[in-house]
This record gives sequence, structure tokens and C-alpha cells, in this order.
Amino acid sequence: MRSLAKILILSGMLAVGPWVVAQTAQYPFQNPALPVAQRVDDLVNRLTLDEKISQMPLTAAAIPRLGIPEYTWWNEGLHGVARSGYATVFPQAIGLAATWDTDLIHRVGETISTEARAKYNDAVAHGNHRIYFGLTIWSPNINIFRDPRWGRGQETYGEDPYLTSRIGLAFVTGLQGGDPAHPRVISTPKHFAVHSGPESTRHTADVHPSPLDLEATYLPAFRATLVEGKADSTMCAYNAVDGAPACANDMLLKTTLRQDWGFKGFVTSDCWAVTDIWQGHKYAPDEEHAAAAALRAGTDTSCGGEFNALRKAVDDKLVTEGEIDTAVKRLFTARFELGMFDPPQSTQFGRIPFSENDSEAHRTLSRQVARASMVLLKNSNGALPLGNNAHTIAVVGPNAVSLAAIEGNYNAIPSHPVLPLDGMESVFGRRAKVLFAQGSSYVAGASVTVPRTAFRNGGEEGLKGEYFSNTNWQGQPAATRSDKEIDFDWDAASPMPGVPLTAFSVRWTGTIAAPGAGDYVFHLAIKPCNNREENQNEVESYHFYLDGKLTAEGQCNRRQGEVKQPLAVHFSGSQPRQFSLDYAHSAPMFGAGIHFEWEPDAAAMRDEAVETARKADVVVAFLGLSPRLEGEEMPVKLDGFSGGDRTRIDLPQLQEQLLEALGQTGKPLVVVLMNGSALSVPWAKEHAAAILEAWYPGEEGGTAIAETLSGENNPGGRLPVTFYASTDDLPSFADYSMAGRTYRYFSGQPLYGFGYGLSYTTFAYKNIRLSSPTVHAGDSLTVDADVTNTGKHSGQEVAELYLRGPRTQGAELRSLRSFDRVTLAAGETRHLSFALDPRRLSEVDESGKRSVSPGSYTVFVGGGQPGEAEGVQADFTIEGTQSLPR
Repeated sequence: MRSLAKILILSGMLAVGPWVVAQTAQYPFQNPALPVAQRVDDLVNRLTLDEKISQMPLTAAAIPRLGIPEYTWWNEGLHGVARSGYATVFPQAIGLAATWDTDLIHRVGETISTEARAKYNDAVAHGNHRIYFGLTIWSPNINIFRDPRWGRGQETYGEDPYLTSRIGLAFVTGLQGGDPAHPRVISTPKHFAVHSGPESTRHTADVHPSPLDLEATYLPAFRATLVEGKADSTMCAYNAVDGAPACANDMLLKTTLRQDWGFKGFVTSDCWAVTDIWQGHKYAPDEEHAAAAALRAGTDTSCGGEFNALRKAVDDKLVTEGEIDTAVKRLFTARFELGMFDPPQSTQFGRIPFSENDSEAHRTLSRQVARASMVLLKNSNGALPLGNNAHTIAVVGPNAVSLAAIEGNYNAIPSHPVLPLDGMESVFGRRAKVLFAQGSSYVAGASVTVPRTAFRNGGEEGLKGEYFSNTNWQGQPAATRSDKEIDFDWDAASPMPGVPLTAFSVRWTGTIAAPGAGDYVFHLAIKPCNNREENQNEVESYHFYLDGKLTAEGQCNRRQGEVKQPLAVHFSGSQPRQFSLDYAHSAPMFGAGIHFEWEPDAAAMRDEAVETARKADVVVAFLGLSPRLEGEEMPVKLDGFSGGDRTRIDLPQLQEQLLEALGQTGKPLVVVLMNGSALSVPWAKEHAAAILEAWYPGEEGGTAIAETLSGENNPGGRLPVTFYASTDDLPSFADYSMAGRTYRYFSGQPLYGFGYGLSYTTFAYKNIRLSSPTVHAGDSLTVDADVTNTGKHSGQEVAELYLRGPRTQGAELRSLRSFDRVTLAAGETRHLSFALDPRRLSEVDESGKRSVSPGSYTVFVGGGQPGEAEGVQADFTIEGTQSLPR
């Protein structure tokens, strides 16, 4: 044992090692054979009050005398292990929901948690206890995407509480694993509760949901993930609910969470949400009272430093040490269950090697999920898949070469991202010529990545990139390669093998040309210095040379947001000009990355795209949005966009103009939408040959899109949100009432409805059968039906089951109650069986009470909603009444 301890000390693992200290101390909390509760009690009883409080802020302090290491609670895994270097990047959460495949999403959760463990094990072995390398994963976001204008809706599983519940449950159980006593990681469903924008008022908004909306819409996914899925944590929201901030809300945290649902895990605040209790909501007079209110309601840790004020709160008798003990015990229970105080090699998860991170097998899964997320919205006269008669394909649009458009937000860093243009060239390049023109920016006033067509390095497209293992471009480069664009996110990652992530520099050289004469505004975007850690020696700088002259230079300022310097340059024509860009980075871990962008001349870009389209047999336009326009509390104020949210849901005007100009060429037009929220595209619906919704599809997104367009992948995804025809169809964004919102309450005609999606084959339903025409309240109902692939190709169908009951008449139009994604060969018939238990048969009344109620019901099974897709239906009657628990 003495030699083992010596090895661990030499390898930097003493910080994890209360069990190493146990060689001499023999404290009960260091004994893995004892029950977790006993170990937690023993440890907490040994702590001073100040030491207990030190465990409750964002970063739990180290307690050297007991061998307790520092630990940061904040870690991200929404669709990949985020912000901690390279990891597998799956489609954004809204794309995960579009698969309607719970088995697949469970595998995604398993993969993310495996990579989180691999990173954690490696980090601890190297003495790294930084943020984003831990095991408490602040995902999934299961708020209901009630309004398409919400910028963070991309992080959710859509607008429906049942779909969100099932996808969320699959993700949580995939993350945590099958043994609640020994989770692989701890999942944190968020934001509890009733939280879905606007971003601009989230720190002050007081939401008043009706009892019906609260129980029927805003709480079911939390109940599913916390009660059924046994997630060990949840995050309270910024906003207030019925007068009390969510992180100090007795109704939410005491009555609903702890009392009604029996939740035993820990609650974390959203970041600095405790500050909002007094500064935003004016619910408390100061930080001390705000921290006390949050603790007493049931918040156990604050993302921020507000809980440091609890020492004064104890002295002033606002809270007791016993209340602090309760919270600290919940926090340490999580850490003990995760095995953080056991020998790493003694647990199965502690032995997961770093090679499991960003593996080829996980990359293959990401591609599979991206393929499954594709939703075919239109396909006139079999325009897709693209056949052999497409000898020349014109690829246009701002998303064709955008890294952000495949990453989404809260994302991992892809080591080998496949951009849409690269996917098209890879899949179609063997049989067709692929041309490219960017065509436009996203929206007037926004910059977009300078595309590869602007650069030349000798006779090659792109630039020469020289990578140095120092910050001043000295000596021979450690590596040299051709870079197509300067659009790199290297946060906590090395830019190339052999180049240190902590200190490096890059020089790009070649020529740059504009598509035509005009004024072009360039932007050099670099990450902020000191984004996540204190270090006076951080470097983040660039030097931009044009025609051999230093044209612009810059460096980041401490605690400043992303540095984005505009530079106006006039091009008299399309003649190439000498180009050079130097970039340097130095920091202990985080912050590397650079994006070279421009605001191009709109007319010149559009003309170039039209000319390119005229040379092609078919045009594929990659249009939509960007996570740099829609997202969390963003400094964006552009036409149609404000603060991360949208003010209109239509396709931005610049892209609409491009689309219509391309249509005037008469060439078949395929529109690929990449976005995190619903878009209104009526012109495309009427005029385009085909429309494919691809979301923000992850690291393999470019390949998955191209494989779908080629027919190698038959799309089977379904919309998890309603695509409305117009912003005018929407109620006020700030109104949390569900009246007139989502497919359940919207009586208008959508552009494309929730659950909608086409295939390259066709399906037919028949033989619906019920286990009984009459159901006694409290009993279950089984619904059987047959689905047949009536087309010529193998394909995947999502069979959707909707229920309409007596209470839904005049209010809720219909409600999804089950679904099943199945694969069918051409001509194959599959028997479907859906078991509807009392909760799936229940409805909620105006007072918020859930029960199985008597009356006449209709059940529909088909490839979409009733009236929008082929299917079969049957009627049944429920007799009697049974109340159900919250």
C-alpha cells in the first residue's frame, strides 16, 4: 500500500486521494465498504462551518487537511462534452428530438457520459480540477419550446411535453447508467421550471402559468426525468414563478420537487440566479437574504459566489447550520456516489481510458444520429434523391462552409468537422462536379466566414497554414497544412498534433479575392483573455496583412467578451491580393480560436451565386440561421434578431432574396435549412423542388446531409416543433399561456406541423385494434395497428399515436401519447403495439388536477397528426374516475 500511495503522489493523484490519506488517518468516510450515507455523515461532521459553506458555491474549495480536492459543479454535455477540448459532437438537442428515437438517444447519453468519464479520469490523473472536466453534467435542457422566437429553443427537445419527456428520459438514463447508486455521471435536467424566454427579461420576469398549463405542459418532462429517470440533480431557473424566484420558490422546490416527487438529489442554481433574487426580482434586500432564501427553499449550490454570504446569514440567524448540513450532505452524497473518494481503479467507470473520448466508434454514432435527424419537408416529383443526371451541382448559401452551423451552441469541439460543402464533395464528387458560391451573409449587418473560394495558395483553393510551438512564429513550424477557411474553435484543444494547446502561433498566407467590386467589411473574432481562469500571462492577438502591409492588429482585453474588430476594405474587382494573417495564443487551458469573417457586398455575392447556378444541373442552397444569431443572452441587435431571440420567424431578407434569385435561373432548387428553431419559408414551400431540415447536425453533419440528398440515407425524422406560416400567427412572446401555441392549442394552418416528415418511400396503416372498447379508470389500454412500406425503398417510419378526449374539446386539440420509430423493407408489414397506462390516458383540468376521466375518446395512429398524415383511428369509452399524483 505504501508503494501504491507513492505512485499516486508522483502521478499527481494525491488531490483525489482521501483514500490515500486513509493509509494513516483511517477516517470512516475514506472507507469504500461503508454505506454512502454513513461516509457522508462522517465527513460533514468533521467540517467546520466555514468548510461546509466553502463546498456550496460554483467551485467547492479543497480541504487539504482531509484530502478533499477542489471540484467545480459546472460541466456541460448537451450534445457532447462541451468546452473541454475535443469530443464527439452530436446534433444539437433539437436535432436529437427530431429523430423520435429513444433507443438512439439513450446511446447518445451513454456515449457523452463515457467521454465525460474519460476526460475526468485523465484530468484528475494530471491534477486538473478545472471547470468543464467534472462529472455533474448540466444537461438536458427540457424546457418546453413554446415559442419559435426563443433563441435557446435549439437546446430543447421541442414543443411537446410527452416527446420531451421520452427523449429526456432516454438521455438522462443514458448519461447516468443503470445503477442509481453508482452513476456514470450525474444528469441535471434544467431549467426548473416554466422557463423559455425572452432572454432579455429572464432576470426579472415573473411568470404566472395557469394551474392547467403548469401541470399539463411545463412540469411533465421534469417529472419524467427526475421521478422515472432518477436524475440526481436539477437546476432552478432565472425567472420567478407566481411571485417567487425559481431558486427561492417553495411551490417548485419544496412542494413539487421534494414533497410530491420525493426528490433526494441536489439543486443547483443557474449561474448568478441567486443574485437575481435580490437585484433582478427585488425579492430580497441583499445578497445575504437572497442566499438564505435560496437555501431555505431547497437550492443546495449556487453557480456563482453568492452562497459565500451564508456565513453571515448564519451569524444573523437567517439560516441554521443544520440547514447548511442538509445541503452539503446532498452535495457530498453526489460526489461519493460518483466514486470521487474511492481508488480510481476500484470502480468500473474510473478505469475508462482517455482513448474512449472522440473515438471512431463515437464518430460513427454521431453520423448515424445526424442521418436520423434529417426531416424531409418537401419533395416535388421525386426531385430527391439527386440522380445521376445531376452532373454539375451548385452549392450555395452561408451555411455551406460554417463551422458554427454544424456545432450549435453548448457544443463540444469537433476534431474532424465535416462542413456541408465538404460532405457534398465527398459524396457527390465521384460522379458529379460540385461548384460553390457563398451567395450571401445571414442577415444585413452580420458577418459570415470568409469562404474558401476567396483564398488561393498557389494553384490550390485555401491558404497555407504554418503552426508554431511558440507564440512568436519563430523557427521552423511544427506543422504545415492547407486550411480552406480560417474558422477555428480550439478551446482547451491543440490545433494540431504536436502543437501545445497552452502556447502556439499560426501564420496563414496566400491570396484573397472578392467575388466582385465593392466594399467588404472584415471581422477578426478571437476569444476573450481570462475567459475562465486568472492568468496575467495570457496572449490572444493577431496581425492582418493585405498587399504586404499591416492593415489591422489587435489583442484581447481582460474580462472582455469575444473581440471582433471590423475593418472596411474596398475591392475594385475580383483580382487577387496578397494575404497574410498571424495569430498567437497562450493560456493554461482555455480560450484559443479565431474566425476570419466578412460582411460581403450583397449584390456581388448574389450575382456570383446566380452565375454559378446557371452552370449547374441542380442548385442546393444551404440557408437558415446560426448559433451566433440565436442563443443565450447574446449582444445581437439586427433585423429580425434581438439579444439572442428572434423578433420574426421568416427567413432573413438577404437569404430570401438569394433564394428567389436562384429560383429565377429555372434550375431545380433544393433548400437545406440549418437552424435551431422553426423558420417560415412560404416561397420555398411553393417554388423549391425539395426542402430538407437539417438543424445544427453535429460533426458529421455535412456527410449526413449529402448522404440524404444522394439517397444513401432515406430521411425518417419528424418535426419536434410547429413550423408556423407567419410571425402574425403567434401570441405575445412574453405570454406563457399555452392558448394558441404549439400543435396542441393552435387552430390555424401551419406551414409544416409538429410530427411532420416525408420519406423516399410510402407507408400505409390498417387494422387498428383496441384491447377493449371500454376502459375502467385505472386500467390500461393496448392499441394495436399494422404499418406497411408500400413503396420501393427501405425506409424508417415514425408511428405517432394521438389522443383526443372529452376535456381536449375546445382547448387542447390533440395530444401525443406514444410513438415508435421502425425500419421497414419495401413491402414489409410491421405490427405495432402501444400500451397506454393511466397517466397516458389522463387529462388535466383547469385547477391543475390530473385524472383519468369518464367520457368518449378517440385514438389515432399514423405517420403524423390526424388530418395531416395517413393513419387509422378508433373510439373507446372510459368509465369511472381515478385521480393521479402530481
